[in-house]
Amino acid sequence: MYDVHCHLLPGLDDGAADLEEGLALARLAVADGITHAVCTPHIHPGRHDNTAAGIRAACDAFRAALAAQGIALRVAAAAEVRASLECLADLQAGALPFVGQLEGRPVLLLEFPHGELPYGAERITEHILAQGVLPLIAHPERNKTMIRDPRRILPFVRQGCLLQLTAGALIGRFGGACSALSQAWIDDGRVFVVASDAHNLDHRPPLLSAARAYLVQGYGVEAADRLLVDNPALLTRALFA
Repeated sequence: MYDVHCHLLPGLDDGAADLEEGLALARLAVADGITHAVCTPHIHPGRHDNTAAGIRAACDAFRAALAAQGIALRVAAAAEVRASLECLADLQAGALPFVGQLEGRPVLLLEFPHGELPYGAERITEHILAQGVLPLIAHPERNKTMIRDPRRILPFVRQGCLLQLTAGALIGRFGGACSALSQAWIDDGRVFVVASDAHNLDHRPPLLSAARAYLVQGYGVEAADRLLVDNPALLTRALFA
């Protein structure tokens, strides 16, 4: 399986605190059946001031450590970018790393705050799309505005944005409301990919197999493969070439 959203790189954000934890997360991912992982530390101005160059360097060092430890996980560098005016300026300057590419268009993993959908959020995605970049909205099923009113996702879907659900949310680890919303959007065919959004070993582990079993039981093997293997492999083909 492919995990296109996880926080394994040590010391860059609220994910792995150090190399030891990053390697432990990688071992757990491999044991769970994950073969490829896109490391997506936060780019959140004023909180996690990561840069594309810094993330790439950290990923290169992490890749070398994985090889030295014999951990068979292929990793690539990208970022989870907080939706903001700053991200629009960074995008225009060519300073943001992309999580992949689809039909010749780079794809940006875009995060909204968990507690709300910011005023004018659709304008941010509109500007991103106008730059020829496709937003992949991270974990919208955990956004409180979306939980209260699932119709708020419709403007983004109509624009052509893609949706990434959290594996743990799908199987109930974030509560029944997140699970129900995840299932409703899968039922409607709105979901492009499921990822772990792993941060740590205890509460946010890099696990996808339980979500795969849930999808197989509810939607069949083909649907599970589409969300966990086929679509993410298509998205990240250039990253893992």
